[in-house]
Amino acid sequence: MIGKVWLVGAGPGDAGLFTLRGHEVLQRADVVVYDALVGQGVLTMIPDTARLIFAGKRAGNHFLRQEETNRVLLEEALAGNRVVRLKGGDPFLFGRGGEELELLAEHGVPFEIVPGITSAIAVPAYNGIPVTHRDFCSSVHIITGHRRSDHSYDIDFEALVRTKGTLVFLMGIAALPEICSGLLSAGMDPDMPAAVLEKGTTAAQRRISATVGTLEAVCSSTQVQTPAIIVVGKVCSAADTFSWFEKRPLAGVRVLLTRPRELVSSLSDMLRQRGAEVLELPAIRTEPVSDDAPLRKALATLADNGYDWLVFTSPTGVRVFFRKLMEVGDIRSLGSVRIAAIGQGTEKALRSFGLRPDFLPSVYDGKTLGAELAKVCVPGSRLLIPRAALGNPELTEELIRGGLTVTDIPTYDTLYETSRVLNEKSLLENGGIDFAVFTSASTVRGFAASAKGADLSGVRAVCIGRQTESAARALGMRTWTAREATLEALAKRVEEAAAECAAAEDRTDHQILR
Repeated sequence: MIGKVWLVGAGPGDAGLFTLRGHEVLQRADVVVYDALVGQGVLTMIPDTARLIFAGKRAGNHFLRQEETNRVLLEEALAGNRVVRLKGGDPFLFGRGGEELELLAEHGVPFEIVPGITSAIAVPAYNGIPVTHRDFCSSVHIITGHRRSDHSYDIDFEALVRTKGTLVFLMGIAALPEICSGLLSAGMDPDMPAAVLEKGTTAAQRRISATVGTLEAVCSSTQVQTPAIIVVGKVCSAADTFSWFEKRPLAGVRVLLTRPRELVSSLSDMLRQRGAEVLELPAIRTEPVSDDAPLRKALATLADNGYDWLVFTSPTGVRVFFRKLMEVGDIRSLGSVRIAAIGQGTEKALRSFGLRPDFLPSVYDGKTLGAELAKVCVPGSRLLIPRAALGNPELTEELIRGGLTVTDIPTYDTLYETSRVLNEKSLLENGGIDFAVFTSASTVRGFAASAKGADLSGVRAVCIGRQTESAARALGMRTWTAREATLEALAKRVEEAAAECAAAEDRTDHQILR
């Protein structure tokens, strides 16, 4: 059976600009063929079940020639696969998307196009530059600055100057001198506002403002890095007035989230709303234990009113427990058992099953939960704790010390996870991460395993609680700990840590200048 190809635009870099349709298609892919300009945040959305093929292109350094990429798409589709060709920006705007479809059409392979947000519009917007404005211009023109194989250009500079519109040059940094001289030779005013916008929509974005007459010299002194676009036109003068990106509290901050994939979204949203660029790279994953006989036995005992309390220490523990409960019975098996939860995240998971905990500790950690719950329970009460195989012993120690009978059942294993598309060690060594956020000691250990060989002393770790902080410090990380064990407090602590580090850097810069 013949497969199908989806040509998907990944947008300019910010994972929040990846379209809903693009994400939907990506999650069903058997094969993903991706290029070097796809944002790292989007790459982390690729499902684990998809096979990856890198077809990156950067400044003449091609991993696969275009003809080879076209052939790969055809062969994978003919093999019956759902193939996603994931391309930076929009596939039909200087993305050679049309060329990639020609061979498919010739062989009768079905395909769909999923447009992406182009950097030509989004990057200026993230820099406060409207590409059109009634006070400045009535047109916008998008031009490729990429040279032909013979190093010549097919650009009518005189026609561009006559339009009096905004000019956006993509892939033009290497040709910046020729572009500026071409515009000036065609009669453009040397004082026309212009800008180079570097790494737009990411935490590393930078705007270099000048005029057409001075842009080349200014960029030469500031060492522009690609990807970057060139914008020429009066609209560039609005950048300071309309700037917004850098005014958010976490603007310019890149945060690595290490929670399991199924738990990461709400925290990611909180950080993005504050302006952070978020990389979701789960350091652990959870799987139900292979031997569920102890849990089944405990469920039978529960149905016979054999327990007085159910104690949950994580959202995953809640989900695994109730999934198994529904296999052997239903919610009526709980009877009159009372329920304790370690914190708000676990409470939220219980509420999804129509339940509210009878008890929450004053501090959301295992030791406090055990000590305070022991004071609430009648001596001799029977407690069932379905949780991770490597659970915190402080919880059970406090409960047993309080004279309670504890059945501690391992329901899921915690396994370390490593990204297939991003190298954690390389990100750390190249300064690609400002803060790593940890929600458990196991995420700390999983992160360390995935970045094996890296110097972790430079990692700035924001931790959800005391035990997580201890695990991070043991590896030499510099730590900040949330004032309470909630995601809201954790996101706020990232903001505070970023402000503290920025202030320290400002003091250092001031001392150097002195």
